[in-house]
Amino acid sequence: MSMTTTPLPRTADLEAALREALKPTVLEVIDESAAHAGHAGAGDEGYGTHFRVRIASPLFAGKPRVAQHRLVYDALHIFIAQGLHAIAIETL
Repeated sequence: MSMTTTPLPRTADLEAALREALKPTVLEVIDESAAHAGHAGAGDEGYGTHFRVRIASPLFAGKPRVAQHRLVYDALHIFIAQGLHAIAIETL
């Protein structure tokens, strides 16, 4: 069986997916991977495994926080196969 390496996600990749899916009015994606070096799930490259997302979207209106977070996870689910290990979400 052949093993292929999928590139780790980049900040710009996550931003593009979130903009398309959620049409945010505020969006900040911060790669915090380097701070998690040596921790389970962290990549050796120092990027692309741990992100913090600060986001406001009209799609969050009237939804509880867990539903808002689910929208963010749904928009980013494709990156989990690429090595995304952790997302800290701050909905505004």
